[in-house]
Amino acid sequence: MALTRRLLSPALLWPALLVLVIALYLLGLGSPLAPTNGDEMVYIHIARMTAESGHWLPLQSELIGTRNTKPPLLIWQAMVAGDWGQHWSLFTLRLPSIAYTFASTALLAFFAWRISGKRRTACLAAVLYLLYFSTFRYGRVYLTSAPETFWLAMPMWWILWLHLRGTAPGAAAKNAPASAATVASPGWLAYTLFGVAMGLGAAYKSFALVAPASAALWCALLWSAPRLDWKTVARTTAGVTWSALIGLGIFALWFAIDPDPAAVWQEFVLAENAGKMRNTLGYWQNALNGPYPMWTQLLAYPANAGLLVLTGLGLCWLALRRGLQRRNWVQLDAPQRVLLAWLLVWLIVFTIPSQRSERYVIPAMPALAIAMALLWQRIGRFWSVATLLLMAPALVMLARIAWVVGELDVGVPLLSAVAVLVAAVGLLAVFLGLFNARWTRNASLLACAAVYTCFGLMVEPLSHPDRDYTPAIHARLQGQRVAVPNGFTGQYENYHFVLPGARVFPFDAEGRNTGERYPDMPAPERLQRLLNEFDAVVWLQDSDEQAEPSCLPQCALLAQRWHIKSRHKAGEITLDNLWDPQDWLFSREWLLVKKPA
Repeated sequence: MALTRRLLSPALLWPALLVLVIALYLLGLGSPLAPTNGDEMVYIHIARMTAESGHWLPLQSELIGTRNTKPPLLIWQAMVAGDWGQHWSLFTLRLPSIAYTFASTALLAFFAWRISGKRRTACLAAVLYLLYFSTFRYGRVYLTSAPETFWLAMPMWWILWLHLRGTAPGAAAKNAPASAATVASPGWLAYTLFGVAMGLGAAYKSFALVAPASAALWCALLWSAPRLDWKTVARTTAGVTWSALIGLGIFALWFAIDPDPAAVWQEFVLAENAGKMRNTLGYWQNALNGPYPMWTQLLAYPANAGLLVLTGLGLCWLALRRGLQRRNWVQLDAPQRVLLAWLLVWLIVFTIPSQRSERYVIPAMPALAIAMALLWQRIGRFWSVATLLLMAPALVMLARIAWVVGELDVGVPLLSAVAVLVAAVGLLAVFLGLFNARWTRNASLLACAAVYTCFGLMVEPLSHPDRDYTPAIHARLQGQRVAVPNGFTGQYENYHFVLPGARVFPFDAEGRNTGERYPDMPAPERLQRLLNEFDAVVWLQDSDEQAEPSCLPQCALLAQRWHIKSRHKAGEITLDNLWDPQDWLFSREWLLVKKPA
């Protein structure tokens, strides 16, 4: 009994859950089916083309209008990680993102511990951050928010450290007084380093990020200052302005070293950034009724929490109720003011542009994780119960898909069975959380981790080398011209990993983009036309009823593999066939060549 109590103690369970979630981030890291941004392949394409040019700049791309839509640091990261094309794999390209994400997680866990004095709270903050869907989706793949999140958070971590370094862990939570040394203002060296961090963060995404980063830094410094007078305001304003100028200066180096600065100005500054401030409806009409209404941005933090969206709403509701009472604002300690300034400023700044997205506040999500961990037991149980009820059907559906994957011999049966087992563990957590009030909140975390794990195990067999094209196929297609389907901008780049050494040429797989290699032709004629023009064609199954390519016997089938449909037409998925994912989720992909005359 004593051993059982020790194994089930929070001192062991929380670190064990954190290790499980960290391992989850490594599961399927090199899979093309990992949750990602749809534009990931666009920027992998730019990185590959630039690496093949043998030069750092200018950036290269075959895709019109995409060459300079991201700063070079993101592209250079891939070029270095992939050794200029020598080790070009999704796993190696995504490793730096994982490193940045884990570094941010370690920092937020450290500060959660320093504020609360509890290692359990530190583990909880880390687990929450890693379970946010914004982190899971944009913190482990190549087109990522992890680098700018890490660098732009550095000034905020330093301010927190100024307030915590002279106190014992947990002293802030007890409102213990801080010494004068603890709250000393940053010096010019610190402001210079803040600017370097802002510049590196901006060089991964956009110079526009200097604005929320500087504003959050300024507000956090002033709101958490022990004494506020005009000298403090002037000194802080001058220091933050210096940081912002350094950050912008580092970003501006792109214009100085790029051989084509005019293209950078036109494509990045005017088209990619200034274009997000334009609208045709008028600012306020767009803000209230446009495609990116202002009210949706107010829900950005819960939306980024993903499966924990309802718990995120619970935190917002708790903060709103407490915020309506003036005495609660007065009682906030300095670290809490820093976290709140961090969250509010990023949210306010990104409600201003005409194009709004919850992704823009991802660099403030570490602050949300700490705040949620500190208030975890105060968030109403109702929100965790609702979260569990949300997880249950997701786990059931994932278990069903994993079962079908095993039955169809689409993947490795053992992994499919393990996925079903993980879903069962998640459903057990849901059951226990619903009927035991003490376990409800923490059970929602385990159920969320089970959803991610089940998904990863379900798609991992489909990414296994045994289910892909063989080395013999790779050797045969070396240097050959292969037509490949392209359902979304730049997605054909994935075939450079699937068929390394082949020269791939995209054709529009769904007939949406006119001019993409005969999209208006009937499928059989189009396939024949492509076979006549290329050495090989990768062709997707025309319909669910089609058992073999329409070109047989005039063509030869070299190999086939399973394709996962990512975009469905209206009416493809209904209540009648929802339980039969084999009818709407999978299709065949054939590798075909024309038979010699």
